[in-house]
Amino acid sequence: MVTAVLSLRENYWEEYELEEEDITYLYEYLLENETPLTSEELMPFLIDQRISREKILLEKKRLDGNDIFYPKDQYEVGKKLVFPAFEWQKGEVVGLRSGENPSAGQFSVIQVEFEGGEQHEFASGLEDHLLNIPPEASEADSLKSETVIAEYSDLLANQIELGLSGSEDFVQIAGRWFLQALLVDVNAGHLNLAEAVLDMSQGGPLSTADLVKQIDLPANVNPNLINFSLDHALQEDPRFDEVGPAGIVAWYLKALEPESVQKTPMSLQYMPIEYDPDSLTEEMLALEKSLDDELTPWKEHHLEAKKRVEVQLIFPHWRAGTLPLSERVLPLFPTAYESPRIRFTLIDGNTGKRFPGWVVRNERYVSGLKEWYEKNGLIPGGIVYIKPGKEPGEVIVETKSSRSTKEWMRTILVGSDGELVFATLKQIVSSDYNERMAIIVPDADPVDLVWEKNKNEPPPFEQVVVDTVRELTKLNPQGHVHVTELYAAVNTVRRCPPGPLMSLLETRPWFVHVGDLHFRFDDSEGK
Repeated sequence: MVTAVLSLRENYWEEYELEEEDITYLYEYLLENETPLTSEELMPFLIDQRISREKILLEKKRLDGNDIFYPKDQYEVGKKLVFPAFEWQKGEVVGLRSGENPSAGQFSVIQVEFEGGEQHEFASGLEDHLLNIPPEASEADSLKSETVIAEYSDLLANQIELGLSGSEDFVQIAGRWFLQALLVDVNAGHLNLAEAVLDMSQGGPLSTADLVKQIDLPANVNPNLINFSLDHALQEDPRFDEVGPAGIVAWYLKALEPESVQKTPMSLQYMPIEYDPDSLTEEMLALEKSLDDELTPWKEHHLEAKKRVEVQLIFPHWRAGTLPLSERVLPLFPTAYESPRIRFTLIDGNTGKRFPGWVVRNERYVSGLKEWYEKNGLIPGGIVYIKPGKEPGEVIVETKSSRSTKEWMRTILVGSDGELVFATLKQIVSSDYNERMAIIVPDADPVDLVWEKNKNEPPPFEQVVVDTVRELTKLNPQGHVHVTELYAAVNTVRRCPPGPLMSLLETRPWFVHVGDLHFRFDDSEGK
């Protein structure tokens, strides 16, 4: 039995883009099903339809308008045929004569000239012949929907997003696509009612279904259409914020969101510092990764969630009541298709108490822990353990508390000149901390004033580092400071990721490396 192997050209799916036929197909599919779907949910239907189209084109190209040769048929001179048994070569009938075989009876013999000039004879008019069975089609992996989706799902989803976002006929809410033409009218009165309902719920979050129950929308319409139409109207109104994690739509009144969610806290605001990443040593790069600073560029494209991550707080996050969304930390927290802010549930791992948290995706931090830090006696340099909760949208935070003891601790004070100074003083500590990063802040308000001043009149970054090194080395009999200590201390004055700081230490001659990432300041030449 002859087999036809169908295959798309190499790199076909790597170069995949939505065509007009694809968009028309998706339009008709959503019109018929009346159910909003994500790009991933649309993908199998779309790829099946594209493969079906391509298979038809491949067959047409293979035959090129010619008929497949079957021995049972009769042919005339000039007829063009395709011969599966001859690797699908094309030929033209150039001669015809009678043939006879005692076992087969009378039949015809056609002379066929192939495209290369070679001629062969074939029997025709034979009802009983093996080649009368139509050839079976075998498909390469490039024409198998499941294989294509498994290998190219991310690329395909991106192309669906690009193709549909460029069409006015489609709208997207919380990652789901639907048709503009099918949206139910949601007017200003409906939206005002939604605002009132959310206001009575302390801002939210409420699901679309909860809002629909309390808003006078048509009852004789597909619920999917009602929900999606309200979602679209709420999304277009600046009063409302969609704050649900991926797959869940939840609405909140933007005006009632915490201030640290609406606006980046002062201590987390970063004025970018130019530096050469290639100047960092391997030892520095390893430390940079372990410090979990959200401003450190991510190296991985696909981030994997760990069972538990340990984070050491720097002053900016301690002061703002936030956690960094670093490369290691991010996978533990909920994400979303579009929402820049996500409300979720934090759980105290020691007490089981639940309280709201917010993922601020664009600025890469998690808000909502200020009271928890105060209750657990956390300090800058304190250690927070993070792990996923049992349910989606839940994250557990823990810290190791200990009996309060007095320890000699690095302490930050504000001098009479309004500048920050460091001293080693006896302080009461009741939680676990990183010794190199721990800094006691007896009164944060004067420190805030320094930040306000530096925000309006930012001092040169290098001068901040030099002054901080001098302050810290006074507290160390060896007269040097570790990069980790310096990173924590500089961040009590201005927001700075470890990369620019390490690069400065590595590229300036007056910072002398004395081993194991310890540096001392040498201005013996008047520098």
